[in-house]
Amino acid sequence: MNQLKTTGSEFFTGVRLLGKGFARYGRNPRLLLLGTIPAAITFALFVIGWVFLIIYIDDLANAATWFADDWSGVWRGLIEVGAGAAILVAAVLLSVLTFTALTLLIGDPFYESISEKIEEGLGGTPGAVDRPWYRTLWPSLVDSLRLVLLGVAVAVPLFLMGFIPVVGQTVVPVLNALVGGWLIALELTGVPFTRRGMRLADRRKILRANRALTLGFGIPVFLMLLIPIVAIVVIPAAVTGATLLTRRALGLDIEHEVRPAGPATALRPR
Repeated sequence: MNQLKTTGSEFFTGVRLLGKGFARYGRNPRLLLLGTIPAAITFALFVIGWVFLIIYIDDLANAATWFADDWSGVWRGLIEVGAGAAILVAAVLLSVLTFTALTLLIGDPFYESISEKIEEGLGGTPGAVDRPWYRTLWPSLVDSLRLVLLGVAVAVPLFLMGFIPVVGQTVVPVLNALVGGWLIALELTGVPFTRRGMRLADRRKILRANRALTLGFGIPVFLMLLIPIVAIVVIPAAVTGATLLTRRALGLDIEHEVRPAGPATALRPR
């Protein structure tokens, strides 16, 4: 019972970290503008992709159910509906992951600056590795591709489960949110972890030890990224929240902001 309460408490702490991310990010209009530009560019590309997907969803469902060409009309109709739903579920997971990965790639200098300013306000980044953003671009790209490939590997069984009546329309979306939330959290924490010289394996190990906290943060982000337009604002705010999540998982302070010393303090005799 105590374990369940602790898990629930950690989950809602993760949700609150996302709220803190929105609050901290929203205080700076300049960061607000810079952070939304890369997300807006990526969003425009994905809108085009989704328009084509919706236009051709019937054709894709027909192609995926070629084996049911000789079935009766009712059963063929049911399997085609299941196929269409399965395609959309898989597309949602992969779209959110690739949208996040591409946005972080395009806006890497902006999001690194946002994350670093958050940590500076909380006392700095212990263990930081001083490297220019273009030196971290390739490792970040490799880690992002690995996460997208992992998402593809997960999307395949979810796609197949989508053919199962009832299960495909109830259980699969829940699993989609759980898996998507976990992968999104891994993706977004790449910015503060990379600044410490840590790669994807380090992220997975540390966040796995804080699974409830991580899911509490990642699942709401995943669900909000499903909402058109809102996704543009969510990514930069989520980077801020992911920075707080990283600090919390590493046992660092996330509550007490360090204010720069004023002139009088700086010149005070020792």
